Amino acid sequence: MARTSLAGHGGRHGDGQGGMATIGDVARQAGVSPSTVSYVLSGKRTISEETRQRVLAAVEVLGYHPHAGARALASNRSNVIALIMPLYTGLYVPVLMQFVISVVTAARRFDHDVLLLTQDEGEQGLERVAASSLADALIVMDVELHDRRLPRLRSLGRPSVLIGFPADASGLTCIDLDFAAAGAACVDHLADLGHTCVALVGSPPQVYERELGFASRTAAGFDEALRRRGLRGTTVPCEPTPDAVLAMATGLLRDHPDLTGVVVHNEPTVPPLLDAFAALGLRVPRDVSVVAICPDEVAERGKPRLTSVSIPAEEVGRRAVDLLMAKLDGRAVPEATLLPPALTVRDSAAAARNTRSGPRRR
Repeated sequence: MARTSLAGHGGRHGDGQGGMATIGDVARQAGVSPSTVSYVLSGKRTISEETRQRVLAAVEVLGYHPHAGARALASNRSNVIALIMPLYTGLYVPVLMQFVISVVTAARRFDHDVLLLTQDEGEQGLERVAASSLADALIVMDVELHDRRLPRLRSLGRPSVLIGFPADASGLTCIDLDFAAAGAACVDHLADLGHTCVALVGSPPQVYERELGFASRTAAGFDEALRRRGLRGTTVPCEPTPDAVLAMATGLLRDHPDLTGVVVHNEPTVPPLLDAFAALGLRVPRDVSVVAICPDEVAERGKPRLTSVSIPAEEVGRRAVDLLMAKLDGRAVPEATLLPPALTVRDSAAAARNTRSGPRRR
């Protein structure tokens, strides 16, 4: 378990005597009682707008920040979000951390801390958070199609948002990139360039075995687009090691000698896959076109730069926090938020050439 503190500590001016400003200092500055200051800050009683503005101006001048413990007692809230993200093998941690950073940054805007839970505790982890004062609400990542945590999440007495979609999302609040549409967009781009046989280089096998939503939905969108466009193709899970990638690429080209397009949804395989094609005598994009689903910085580092569908980690994390805060305030939110894929054309995909006779060496 790790706790990431978000509360700001800068900009406190104090009371002019070198100390920290108190609620009494604010009251004297505004010419009101300390209880009036408390009511303005908590919103528990209606205060005239003129008085409210005087209090807020005094807060600004003195740089007053309510004590976190006192604030929690007064509001019956911890001002903490639990971010549940079990770290399994097969997941690409640098991309996961982009989501974490986005949640942390967005939570700071609401003066909330983030409690990061990385153990695989399943329902027990949810119970532990709900039965304690650890957190007011939860964001859940690493969502499986048939996630065993869902029944408990639906009955939990705390607001929650899922980054990811299970097979049945009813009664839940979910947000994610539309991975099915992303897989389809990659196929459509290659089809528009004249490719007729394409492959999806997917996540490691254990990711599909666990039926993680993002991988399963990408594969489903890829397959649907193949049928719709009349293309031939296959999906191959792949471990992200150079030897495994080379073996996969060799077998793929042997079994599909007319393959001219590849979709990659496995970020760490990108550099070794480009190296493998070069070792097999194939040039990108002249002999084989590559389209990836990955963060923009991964696509930009490729040689050549990769045409790609971006993973919008910053937007997903920010909007997940916005949804959660709205739920904490008792406001209605949509159950499903699917972000449409955005494909950026770069240098790694080109018009299909004549079918190759198979892999060759220089």
